[in-house]
Amino acid sequence: MSRLFFCIALFAGKLCFADDTPWIERTVPTVDTFQLIEKSSEKERFLRLIAIGDTLFSASFTTLDGVGRPMATQAIIPTKRRRAPRNEFSRTAGLDANACVSCHNLPVPGGAGDFSVNVFVSTGFQHTDFNTTDPEFSNERNTNHLFGAGLIELLAREMSLALQQQRANALQRARQEKESLTQTLSTKGVDFGHLIAHPDGTVDPRGIDGVDQDLVIRPFSHKGVMTSLRQFTVNALNHHHGMQASERFGERWTGVADFDEDAIDNELTPLHVSALVAWQASREPPHIKHAIEGEWKARATRGEQQFSALGCASCHRPSLPLENLVFTDPGPVDSAGTLRAGEHPARNYDLSHLPWSDTLQRDDKGRIRVPLFGDLKRHVISDQKNNTLGNERLAQRFVPRNVFMTSELWGVGSTAPYGHRGDMTTLAEVIAAHGGDASHSTQAWNELDEDQRLDVIAFLKTLIIGEP
Repeated sequence: MSRLFFCIALFAGKLCFADDTPWIERTVPTVDTFQLIEKSSEKERFLRLIAIGDTLFSASFTTLDGVGRPMATQAIIPTKRRRAPRNEFSRTAGLDANACVSCHNLPVPGGAGDFSVNVFVSTGFQHTDFNTTDPEFSNERNTNHLFGAGLIELLAREMSLALQQQRANALQRARQEKESLTQTLSTKGVDFGHLIAHPDGTVDPRGIDGVDQDLVIRPFSHKGVMTSLRQFTVNALNHHHGMQASERFGERWTGVADFDEDAIDNELTPLHVSALVAWQASREPPHIKHAIEGEWKARATRGEQQFSALGCASCHRPSLPLENLVFTDPGPVDSAGTLRAGEHPARNYDLSHLPWSDTLQRDDKGRIRVPLFGDLKRHVISDQKNNTLGNERLAQRFVPRNVFMTSELWGVGSTAPYGHRGDMTTLAEVIAAHGGDASHSTQAWNELDEDQRLDVIAFLKTLIIGEP
């Protein structure tokens, strides 16, 4: 059993611990308490897991908890080091944070991060010795906020299912009609190109656009390569803290309980990961600030209209429709190395139990309108004329270097700085940096006079987190 569960006792609702008890043990319930939670009602289980996840997200983990991975790397796939590092904490490969909230804190816990907490990925996921910030060998990324993350994943699941169903229907028709046919791929009003289905059951995927060929929307990270909050959480715990989840680094996959050889077995159980997922999935979505007056209100009203006229809303869609608010964990499309449905009892978390759900609007079909200002699609965002946002030299997970997921703009008024590196201090800078598929909008932006640009900025500044 992990030291995570030593020294802690629950008696008359009080915790008892020694001075050298791991920090996490002072605040997180024991396995027995988790088992009691599992016996609770669906709503009560969700709310209790959110509370535990809140504690875990803010916890400053220590070596007694399992911080560090002396003989393991930051790689997504469990990978051994050739030798232990001289210093485990590093701003390149990590460890690079004591707590989740160390980076996700603007404007509040769960938010974005400043330039100072950027992370380095790609080459660092593959190589043991990774000690450079040279862009030729590492991709530097700014921290995204997590607000509305549960809604984002639910949208991605529904869109993935719709696209895969379109492929299945096309293959069935091609087989029945004994001829190849072209199938348009579109869901929730977002176009993902097309595929050609052949009678022999094969598919020509070359016309697919903005999504992987498996048609799974991966809504998280700047490149759109993380499938779920669970996958993101397991990856981040290992990369940033050296806290290894047993569902990937434990005996089932690696054959040992202490893969990183730090003398702490099974550092985080699936239940701890589930609590972090529940907390992230429950984060209130950002909203539009309506309590504004005078010139700002007038400018924001004009700016919203200008935002659409520029063509920005073709990718930064003001909302996408969501069929239901039931978040299942583990999810339906998680990959190996992350707990998956069928391997563990799936739990349903109904986001309608949360107070903020009442603020969500519905369309004329009764669907929830998720105001993300995004499309969950990858786009070419730089070109030879304007390559400011094409700052990365290394492809990640086969996504081309100049292709990025559309950044959701909800919360953008609360989460400066901007850009993939967080190296742009104003919204005007990042708007002007758009190239590739957004070139026409950037050109239109450049043709605006200063007053019209201020209108657009005034509107974007109403997209906020955590304010009334």
